[in-house]
Amino acid sequence: MAITVTEPAARQITKSLVKRGKGLGLRLAVKTSGCSGFAYALEFVDEAEGSDNVYEGFGVKIYVDPKSLAMLDGTELDFVREGLNEGFKFNNPNVTAACGCGESFAV
Repeated sequence: MAITVTEPAARQITKSLVKRGKGLGLRLAVKTSGCSGFAYALEFVDEAEGSDNVYEGFGVKIYVDPKSLAMLDGTELDFVREGLNEGFKFNNPNVTAACGCGESFAV
């Protein structure tokens, strides 16, 4: 099982951690939400949990809890700019459906 991070995503995470002034990395999780069932959740990690799976790429660490990992296995975390919009993009091979607004997904 693995989570990967692209170089643009790693640069954005590093920039955010520096601006914040602390943090070990970023937590990627799945929560129940939205019309399709699940949504991605991102938060800074100041202290790792003992059960966390940790993935590293381009100098940043991504923390994933075991429950979320089953739905995130193989996911690539990217950071994209499209016109005036920018944000993290989740390339998740496990997604079977997504809602029209792009906020939630099903596996």
